[in-house]
Amino acid sequence: MGSLRGRGDTKQEEKILPMVDAEEACALLSSATHQYLDVRMWEDFDKGHVAGARNVPYYLSVTPHGKEKNPHFVDQVAALYGRDDRLIVGCRSGIRSKLATADLLNAGFKNVRNLEGGYLSLLRTTNQNPAA
Repeated sequence: MGSLRGRGDTKQEEKILPMVDAEEACALLSSATHQYLDVRMWEDFDKGHVAGARNVPYYLSVTPHGKEKNPHFVDQVAALYGRDDRLIVGCRSGIRSKLATADLLNAGFKNVRNLEGGYLSLLRTTNQNPAA
């Protein structure tokens, strides 16, 4: 019989997901050792983003009926970055970028880190107000 607990490795995957907080992300981006990958949808990216960021949406649409994942996400990222490039992956609040970071690591990207708290945490760290 199977276990009722489901997959037991999910929490372990989350524990080993490379993370970076907003202060460290600002330092890494300022030193030009890392690049910023914004995984929000285009309209959110256009309202404001990290200087020099590139945008590859993880979701193509979000509706009350569900989320449509970008089926070409990994391929689109691979067209912009090498698998050894150092990337900080961010979204609005850090949830979507966790999923994106896990997908990139599973696809062979070696140096990707999820931004804890997302773009909003960067704005708070630099004392900026988010765009409405």
